[in-house]
Amino acid sequence: MSPKIADREAVYFPRLAAERLDIALCRASTAVARAAEARANESGIGVGQHLVLKMLAEVGPCSQRVLSDELRIDRSVMVGICDGLERAGHVRRERDAGDRRAYAVTLTDSGRRLLARAEEAVPGFLDDTFKDLTSAEREQLSVLLGKLLQIHP
Repeated sequence: MSPKIADREAVYFPRLAAERLDIALCRASTAVARAAEARANESGIGVGQHLVLKMLAEVGPCSQRVLSDELRIDRSVMVGICDGLERAGHVRRERDAGDRRAYAVTLTDSGRRLLARAEEAVPGFLDDTFKDLTSAEREQLSVLLGKLLQIHP
């Protein structure tokens, strides 16, 4: 790529991001997702696995459908996540007492230990990822994203 083209690209994206918040948000989301996956892989657990273990620890056993819906993870991807966690002994599937046609995914002691190790890395990851924002800006970003996602406290 010629230097002139590279120079134009270096000034174009900031202007585009200022004009198109959707583009800026998508780019920021991709950057954060890549950083999260890279950090998660260092601890031996993917982001999806981490989210599943965290939800099971907080709400208790639930179906893959509920996990998929709540965590916004495609159902076919959720099957793979739960399969991997089950093979590793971090979760087990049991018949759902409320719906005999479904299986409840249950966190095991091994899963709790893995989750605890993964959770230890979260504050450092957040500090590294959002280091250019003050704590007030982080809070503001959280509020604004909550509005966009229609999350009501």
